Amino acid sequence: MLGAVRAAEPAGPPPQVRWAGVSVVVQGAAGLVFAVLLVLRSGSADLPVGFVLGEAAYFAVIGAALAAVGVGLVRGRRWSRTPAIVAQLLLLPVVYSLIGPSQQLVLGLVTGAVVFVTFMLLISERSREWSMGLDLPDAPR
Repeated sequence: MLGAVRAAEPAGPPPQVRWAGVSVVVQGAAGLVFAVLLVLRSGSADLPVGFVLGEAAYFAVIGAALAAVGVGLVRGRRWSRTPAIVAQLLLLPVVYSLIGPSQQLVLGLVTGAVVFVTFMLLISERSREWSMGLDLPDAPR
């Protein structure tokens, strides 16, 4: 129908979701950088090269998946919120390990702050409503 006016769709995800998406993309990029560094240093490791390359592949896969989830958040893909929340929860032991056993206090605190802020952005009321489609024009109220 040429004369029909289409209902306006939301412009995209709320700013909280976009900021969280950027943070998740950076986290994924950090995983990819770590994988590259592992490969570069695989020859000087005390472990067999195969072990180090396997660990690098693991970080590459996880980093790429996390980056894809972050891109999904930035682009407004509702499916990407849940894996991003799970990833933030899975990063909490990393924060603990950095602060405690590894004694990397500054890196642990910075990582903890990024994880905490990203998690809070993802569970905000606006983010929850967006993920459930309650921002759509025909959504039940």
